[in-house]
Amino acid sequence: MSIVRDLWRQRLRRDAVQLILWIGGTAALAASGFAGVVTSYGGEQERVALLATVMANPVILLFRGLPSGAGESQMVVFLLLPWLLLLAALMSSFLAVRHTRGDEDDGRLELLSATPAGRRMPLLATVLHGAGANIALGALVAAAFVANSAAVVGSALVGASCAFVGIVFLGVGLVAAQLMPTARGANAVAVWILVVTFVLAGIGNALGTPNSDLTRMQSSWPTWLSPFGWAENVRAFDADAAGPLALLAVAAAASLIAAAVLQSRRDIGASFVAEPTGRARARAEFGSNFALVARQSSASLVGWVVAGLLAGALATSLGAVANQIGGQNPAVADVLDNLAGHGDLERGIVVVFFVMLGILAACAGVQTAVRARQDEARGTAESVLATSISRVRWLTDYLVAAAAAAALVLIAGIAGAAVGALMTDDTDTLVRDAAIAALGQLPAAWVFVGLTALVFVLAPRLTIAASWLLVVVAAMIGLFGPLFGLAQAATEASPFAAAPTPTADGVDVGGLWWTVIVLVASVAASLGVMQRRELAPAG
Repeated sequence: MSIVRDLWRQRLRRDAVQLILWIGGTAALAASGFAGVVTSYGGEQERVALLATVMANPVILLFRGLPSGAGESQMVVFLLLPWLLLLAALMSSFLAVRHTRGDEDDGRLELLSATPAGRRMPLLATVLHGAGANIALGALVAAAFVANSAAVVGSALVGASCAFVGIVFLGVGLVAAQLMPTARGANAVAVWILVVTFVLAGIGNALGTPNSDLTRMQSSWPTWLSPFGWAENVRAFDADAAGPLALLAVAAAASLIAAAVLQSRRDIGASFVAEPTGRARARAEFGSNFALVARQSSASLVGWVVAGLLAGALATSLGAVANQIGGQNPAVADVLDNLAGHGDLERGIVVVFFVMLGILAACAGVQTAVRARQDEARGTAESVLATSISRVRWLTDYLVAAAAAAALVLIAGIAGAAVGALMTDDTDTLVRDAAIAALGQLPAAWVFVGLTALVFVLAPRLTIAASWLLVVVAAMIGLFGPLFGLAQAATEASPFAAAPTPTADGVDVGGLWWTVIVLVASVAASLGVMQRRELAPAG
């Protein structure tokens, strides 16, 4: 066991900064979110009205939790729990791949296997490392709730839900690492399983049955296909049901055991999903570094583009659905009338969905941009730079590919919006609104490509963790700024919230000017530093 302890300590040293950012950021979200809900929805009447609005527009439930009452703590769980679970799941899946398939790609695992550690102890150390990180995250989240005077039992259940979901996706990441031939492929599989299960939980909530006073929702069957749905059905501060935690525990144990079994049945460097062999001779157009980057990014980009297409279609089609629901329920109709009094409902739904699309586009861009760090750490960048390609040209190729990836996601969103608008009576207006919202989100998404490049040249070992954290923080501020009680100026510190939006009279340019300044400055600075910087090894 001393070997496992030493390996665990080594993992703690490698991940110290990343874990502080992930765990601290999640706990901070829980604490600030609680205070924000109390500030924004301090009265029960306000909370009841908000829940009625949610029941009127099921699309909101795609991005929120399961309504379980109008109390303060219940409202916090409804608004924040899915995002706390999402952060825990992302942290865990990335950690799992980093210390398994990532170490395998870099040659570390082969060296360890030649020592008394063997092959099983590094996996066991990774499981202990990941489980410990999730227990710490869950404990801090629970403490954040208790510090805000929430009930101890409910707070403990919220923390336990976050920890268990994180451990489930720790197992998912470990299984993906055994199945896929590269760390990139394993991360892609783990993230897409995460996205699909997250959406399933949202769909299950959206298709659920509300109670008569529109404060509580009974989720439908798709929710029970998702670990996120199980965690939400704990209903902390309401039913306080521990049963769904047992499902999470079983799923976590099953995934961890599956990872151990799969590892025992393959050789180091091998995988159960074979890597494509490719053509014997490459086409002439693939003879550049840019073509190489684009080729390596194409598989993951397809998934982002499909997601953009679906989100765009929902953006223009669900406004009509919301109005239809209002026509069937008088209570809901009153809520919709109040909502529409503050602006056009269908345009508002388009704007909200394209903020989500902007986040997806930023994710696609960041995923492409961080490949520069991955290639540098694996030593493949050194081979490319040994040719006539300069450092600046090399990094520029990644930035152009990342910018193109973000643009393609938003273009797909516009195409999807055009298809969805065919179901409505105001096709031209909705497509116009979607196009303006998409173009507004493009510079916002590009900002994160530039910031990723800047982190890469200044602190290469923090590239992956810091770039993704920047996207998550900006998304949280942009989506939940008003909920946290932030001033308008503070909310618009997020590029997603500052992006231009369509209005009845034209376009509100918002904070476009400073977004462009940050974009230009970050790209220029990163290219300038890259010209003088040496390659940084893995670490």
